[in-house]
Amino acid sequence: MKKQREIFITKGSGNAVPFERHKLELSLQKSKANKEDIDSILKHIENILYPGITTKEIYKNAFKLLYKKQRHTAEIYNLKSAIAELGPTGFPFEKYIGELLKFKGYEVKIGQNIKGMCVDHEVDIVAIKNDRTLLAECKFHTDPNRHSDVKVPMYIYSRFEDILEAWDNDINTDKELSEGIIYTNTRFTQDAVQYANCKGLKLIAWDYPQKGSLKNQIDLAALYPITCMTRLTKEDKTKLLQENLVLVKDLCGRKDLLRKIGITNQTRIANILKDAEKMCAK
Repeated sequence: MKKQREIFITKGSGNAVPFERHKLELSLQKSKANKEDIDSILKHIENILYPGITTKEIYKNAFKLLYKKQRHTAEIYNLKSAIAELGPTGFPFEKYIGELLKFKGYEVKIGQNIKGMCVDHEVDIVAIKNDRTLLAECKFHTDPNRHSDVKVPMYIYSRFEDILEAWDNDINTDKELSEGIIYTNTRFTQDAVQYANCKGLKLIAWDYPQKGSLKNQIDLAALYPITCMTRLTKEDKTKLLQENLVLVKDLCGRKDLLRKIGITNQTRIANILKDAEKMCAK
């Protein structure tokens, strides 16, 4: 049997990489699509491939097919773009990361002022579990191609060091300041990763590290942002975020909240809630 010719596709960065069927298949599986739909979509994508096709075009075609088959699976598949919609400010992203930490059993506080040895610092997230405390900073980007460079961990490490020095001299606390983490919804540059590893800072990006990336954590927790939902308008999403609601699961059964933000059509309310329940079903 003649071996199929390898086709190179173009990533958002402009780099050419071989098309890998199993990676697309895995992303479709994580969207909760059934095997029949996945096989159908994979067949379609392989039929439209051509050298240089962009990953964005592949994604758009897969999303469109998923949307026609089962809307809620397309909404989960749209996860990366949906997280970018948590802007333009970084606060909803901070709250979203806080929810992921709560899922792991942490008590979470957002936007805390913490005393350093030299100056006070506002920290995005303080998370406490048993006798351990971790501090997290969130770097949110609306542009999926924008990366956090080495200046980010360098700046944050200096702040953490100042906090740690004051923390170690505080006789009134028995909790260990155990970890500093930087989260981003895009990626870190290689220099940023190298510096953070050298200094003992933990980095979590969309697809880094290989185990425990932001995408991995979201898949495990099944905590999807309300910006995934295609029946909500941009204005609806903004209003829900202003109500401090960032998770689809917190929308389940909340007719009152949908009415509060101005959605009055009963059929539309029912469809939104139905989609939310399907997305959150294990």
